[in-house]
Amino acid sequence: MKIDTLMAPAPPNVLREQAAQLEAQGFDCIWTFEAMSDPFIPLAHAAAATSKIEIGTNIAVAFARSPFSMAQIAWDLQRDSGGRFHLGLGTQVRAHVERRFSADFDHPAARIVDYIKCLRAIWDCFQNGSKPSYDGRFYKFKLMNPFFNPGPLDHPSIPVYLAGVNARMCRAAGEAADGFHVHPMHSPGYVRDIIKPSIAEGAKLVGRDPSSVALYAPVFTITGDTQAQFDEMERTVRGQISFYGSTPSYSAVLEYHGYPDLGRQLNTLMREGKVKEMAAAIPDALLEHLAVIGKPSEIGNIMRARSEGLLDRVSLYSSMGSDGHFSKWSELISAIHT
Repeated sequence: MKIDTLMAPAPPNVLREQAAQLEAQGFDCIWTFEAMSDPFIPLAHAAAATSKIEIGTNIAVAFARSPFSMAQIAWDLQRDSGGRFHLGLGTQVRAHVERRFSADFDHPAARIVDYIKCLRAIWDCFQNGSKPSYDGRFYKFKLMNPFFNPGPLDHPSIPVYLAGVNARMCRAAGEAADGFHVHPMHSPGYVRDIIKPSIAEGAKLVGRDPSSVALYAPVFTITGDTQAQFDEMERTVRGQISFYGSTPSYSAVLEYHGYPDLGRQLNTLMREGKVKEMAAAIPDALLEHLAVIGKPSEIGNIMRARSEGLLDRVSLYSSMGSDGHFSKWSELISAIHT
């Protein structure tokens, strides 16, 4: 199993210093995310400051960019990192895609499969000079000339990860992706009973081996060197779970664990601005399913036992390097790598 980490936006000198530190600590991959900042620029700095650690997006919003635009930036990062880049894509939700990015969202699962196939056709053109002839349901790639072709790479195979929660997006990953970004709001049971079987269904449609789809998950973690730190992390994780749970996209996780009405309750509290009440509404039993809870020295072993046989790579959610209330990084890395 691999142990990864997340890296937040920061000034270039900080990003380079942090990336070098993460590589020295023994992490396997640095992931960035698209929220207030572009997810690709930090990875360019990370690539320049390191030589071994993998880099990737978790996630970049696919529908906000054309396949050709996405193919170009991925090709650049794969070249500049010497083959260490992973392209993690997500569909986002309709409201943001249509009203924030001014893009199309209809049939998101079918659209993202078409998007990934178009990406691969573009990369094949870059690498092998193949004729641009992709004609999909949503995307097309039919025009190229040498002026716009960056040419071949020594490491042309770019793993594409797809993020999702519900069964339909898991099937899309099985059909078209190399990896799947499991949302931090997950449990071992949900991965075992919903995510992996759905990926297998998608893989079966196209004759793929479902085990070829690697699973990576950031994991909600509650720990601390002091009780005050522990309590603070618990409040934070409860807040994160309640925020995600208030969105219909995550209702399947709540329903799986026997809380079919909790999502509507959280959504009502959200609309009323009752943030503290939202966090308080998360049952202790649900928290124990969705988070790793323990002393800092125990977290690595707990996480490994929780994830072994289900996930290929893990990270602490929202932990960047040595920041936050976690002091046992070497023990964590050693436990996951054992």
